[in-house]
Amino acid sequence: MKRAAPLLLPLLRTRTQGDILAAVLLHPGQEQSLSDVARLVGASPATVLREVDRLEDAGLVTTRRLGNTRLARARTDNPVYAPLAELLAVTFGPLAVLRDLLTDVGGITRAFIYGSWAARYHEQPGSVPGDIDVLVIGDPDRDRLADVVDEAEKELHREVNVRRVSAAAWETDDGPFKRTIMSSPTVELVTDEGDASGRNDGGEGTLADR
Repeated sequence: MKRAAPLLLPLLRTRTQGDILAAVLLHPGQEQSLSDVARLVGASPATVLREVDRLEDAGLVTTRRLGNTRLARARTDNPVYAPLAELLAVTFGPLAVLRDLLTDVGGITRAFIYGSWAARYHEQPGSVPGDIDVLVIGDPDRDRLADVVDEAEKELHREVNVRRVSAAAWETDDGPFKRTIMSSPTVELVTDEGDASGRNDGGEGTLADR
C-alpha cells in the first residue's frame, strides 16, 4: 500500500524520507555512516541507501569509503542546501535536532515531544505547529537544559517549551496531565537505552554502507 505524503511537509514522498533528510542535512558538520543514519531514524538500510544515493546524485551530500563503511556529509556549497535545510528545520527538524542535543545531557531518563507537532508527525490533521512541546523525565542540570533549549530554538526557528519532571514523580503521577499526554501521540527523543532510534537487526545491517 502506497503511503501518503507526510503532513509536516507534503512535498516529500514519505515521513521516513523527511527523517533521513533531516538527519543528514541538519548536521552539516558531521560525517555519518549510512548504517548509523538507519539506526537513528528507524529505517531499513536499503531505504537509507536509496535516499542518500538520490541526495548524492543531486549534489546535496558527498560520500566516501572508510573500509567497509560508507560515510555521508551534507554539501553546504550547493545553492539549494540553505533553503532546503531551513525548510527541514521547521518541519522535520524537531526530532533530528532535539534528539541530538538531549542525548548529550546527563541525568535524563526519558524525553519525548508531545502536543501538536507530535500529532502532525503521526499524520493527525491540523495546522503547522507554532511551537514544540517537550517533556523531560529525570534530573538533568537545569542550566545545561536551558542552554540546550536556547540552541534548539535557534536551529528550529520556533519556541521550544520544556516541562521537566523527576523520574519518581512521573512514575507515581496519575493526574490529568499525564493521562492526556499518554493517550495522545508522542515522539521519543531519549529513552533509558540512551536514544529513541529504531533498530535493524540481522544480515541487512551492512547494506546501507555498500
